[in-house]
Amino acid sequence: MNAIVIDKDTSSADLARLSDIAEDVIRRCRAKGASEADVAASIDTGLNVNVRLGEVETVERTRDRGVSVTVYFGKRKGSASTADLDPASIEQTVEHACAIARYTEEDPANGLADPALLATDIPDLDLWHPWDISPEEAIRLAVEMEDAGRAFDPRISNSDGAAVQVGASMTAYANSLGFLGTERGTHHSLSASLIAEDANGMQRDYWYDSVRAASDFAAAESIGRKAAERTVARLGARRLGTRDCPVLFTPEVARGLIGHFLSAISGGALYRRASFLVDHAGKQVFPRWMQIVERPRIPRGLGSTAFDSEGVATRDADLVTDGVVARYILGSYSARKLGLASTGNAGGVHNVIVQPGQDDFAALLKRMHTGLLVTELMGQGVSLITGDYSRGASGFWVENGEIAYPVEEITIAANLRDMFANLVAVGRDVDRRSHILTGSILLERMTVAGED
Repeated sequence: MNAIVIDKDTSSADLARLSDIAEDVIRRCRAKGASEADVAASIDTGLNVNVRLGEVETVERTRDRGVSVTVYFGKRKGSASTADLDPASIEQTVEHACAIARYTEEDPANGLADPALLATDIPDLDLWHPWDISPEEAIRLAVEMEDAGRAFDPRISNSDGAAVQVGASMTAYANSLGFLGTERGTHHSLSASLIAEDANGMQRDYWYDSVRAASDFAAAESIGRKAAERTVARLGARRLGTRDCPVLFTPEVARGLIGHFLSAISGGALYRRASFLVDHAGKQVFPRWMQIVERPRIPRGLGSTAFDSEGVATRDADLVTDGVVARYILGSYSARKLGLASTGNAGGVHNVIVQPGQDDFAALLKRMHTGLLVTELMGQGVSLITGDYSRGASGFWVENGEIAYPVEEITIAANLRDMFANLVAVGRDVDRRSHILTGSILLERMTVAGED
């Protein structure tokens, strides 16, 4: 699939305007007596098209603008925002932020980032790939995707639809330390969701692709066919009796498991002592073969950025080395609360990579031999405070290293501490459609609860 290049890219002019607005806001904050201030001005544009059974359901164009202001009067903080770039609205927003700051309590951890940590080098990370696709072309593409899926198997009886999403974002961030940084990025996706039916009932499944540049998409027809293949494979799903057994998470659900670890070592949970991994920096959490790194400046990476939401420079760093927690995930505020320094993670993590092993997916099934393959998780039964994990799941029962039959309406349970410590392997089937990049993850044992 070829991306259509925009004939007239106005992003440079838009970024210049946002930069001017950001610098002007800093001057306004200073004039009102703020000792420190920062501002983020942004423009987000998009096109969302949804079709179902060959008919258009929605076509939506978006253009959102906003300014978010934070001011400090000493250690007192106030924040306000507006969805309008009009000077009068911005002035009112600045006044609101200052009024809030004057009446809040002091917090010693408040303040801008350490000036020594601010980004001075902002390279082009190849994140800007506008897709000038018309609504009519997007509709055709969505129909093509859905038609390919519906034609895959006669048991595909219905559709939840297909979607094309096109997005572009531009941001200018400035603070009273003299930092001004701009970034622009695009994010596009294709997806299809289908329904299959046989004598045993109905099943639904989906597939999607997510990229920075439309030229990197898989063929639309292949996404529809993959959604159909996954849906048909779930027909005849059974329930399991309660048991303990090995569990294999496919990459798209395995990244959620890594996400729980990242949340548990994030500053907000740590300084509130609301994490089962409090005081675990330098301690063994995973097996010694486990390596997790953050690589924020990968060209075209879905989580790539040169600076975080406070202007702190991002940098390559280990999160887990030989199974040991190498560092926490911190912005300036949480770092001060913990007596540490910002790690450039205000606003979240950027391209977290779990080092893959040698086994492909088929080899992991063989290695598990008999157990549960999880392809979908439901519910929010995860406690970061205790590490207790209990979620609804569906997938496939595996026997002798081969998929035997689909399963549904089951619950998998364990404690994250034990799950992390007893990981068996990470596959080389890495899913690159996220800012968390991991292959399938094989766990030694979990409790699978189903029908008795």
